[in-house]
Amino acid sequence: MNGDKKLNAVKKVRWSTFLKDVFICSLGAYGGPEAHYGVFTDQLVIKKKYLQEEEMVELIALCSILPGPTSTQTIVSIGYKTGGPLLAFLTMLVWALPVLTVMTLLSFLYQFLENMNVSQEGLRYIGPMAVGFIIVAAFRIGKKVVTDRITIILLLFGGITTYFIREPWIFPLVLILGGLVSIITSKERNLWNRVKLNPPWLYFIVFAIFALGSLVIIMIWDNRILHLFESFYRYGYLVFGGGQVVVPVMHSELVQVNRYMTNQEFLTGYGLVQGLPGPMFSFSAYAGGMVARGGSVLTQVLGSVAGGIGIFLPGLLLIYFIYPIWENLKKIKAIKISLKGINAVAGGLITVAAVILMQKSGFSIDNILVTFITVVLLLTRKIPAPIIVIIALIAGFIIR
Repeated sequence: MNGDKKLNAVKKVRWSTFLKDVFICSLGAYGGPEAHYGVFTDQLVIKKKYLQEEEMVELIALCSILPGPTSTQTIVSIGYKTGGPLLAFLTMLVWALPVLTVMTLLSFLYQFLENMNVSQEGLRYIGPMAVGFIIVAAFRIGKKVVTDRITIILLLFGGITTYFIREPWIFPLVLILGGLVSIITSKERNLWNRVKLNPPWLYFIVFAIFALGSLVIIMIWDNRILHLFESFYRYGYLVFGGGQVVVPVMHSELVQVNRYMTNQEFLTGYGLVQGLPGPMFSFSAYAGGMVARGGSVLTQVLGSVAGGIGIFLPGLLLIYFIYPIWENLKKIKAIKISLKGINAVAGGLITVAAVILMQKSGFSIDNILVTFITVVLLLTRKIPAPIIVIIALIAGFIIR
């Protein structure tokens, strides 16, 4: 009887009303996954009661276990719960498309300033400010994930290893090792308890086809847009923990290894996305556009599209595959336990990213001061992130 009532309640939800509420969430979602969850809870749980708070916590746990953009996967899961796969897809568009569009336009920022004969020096404080955001993210995540001696060791292992080895393959490797160590050192019994699953394999097959197919295609066809899609699709399925964690992976491959953009250009995009609402993975549209520079406007837009679709697609497919079997899947202890080690290693990656990016930005007095002020303002939470970005822009253009 209760099940019928719940089903009827779901059927009565108007999709247009739900999508309007998702859009409201997208306008107020600043500051990364932790802040996004507060917006989701306020708008979708407390005000509109699309789900219970306990269900929200469970969905956050599920999406934290999965690789990809955690807050995006959470709100897409709510869309799936409310209206099935189609509403989940529309939820994804309403949530991510506005900020992806803005970040695509911002990928033309440097060309615009050059054509207008405006000095790019005005953007110079965005980089040090972005470093401040990463330092605070590292501090907050580190405080949350370091709970015992094993997690301290894993955090140090992740940080030290990725500091000295900046190759793209090292990041998924250390994350996987972190999860395995967490499982091996666990004192829990019956970790791999059997549960009955009946997953929709079609979505996983599509996910695997894109993963393997893109690797094969770039070996056959040397095309930058295809290379972009493969790289960002790989980020989407190998990175746990959201936008902050993907930064060191992107920086290593796009700036240090392939030199598609300068450190300043990378940090400018990451700094600007802090001032925009919505998913931080939207930085991929800026990065994709910057990598595809040098050709036509259409080529650069295609680069942004490849980056945006590439990084969000695997997370969407994984939600479609996992959500229908979530009730049984969450009974497997090992899955939850592995997350402890994965998150500890991710904390190390972010900490080292802050160190490396600080080194790249330079240790001039004004850079250090901008980073320090940003950290203080973020920790005190007295000034919203978009205002901090605007202040850094104004300071850059005024102080020459």
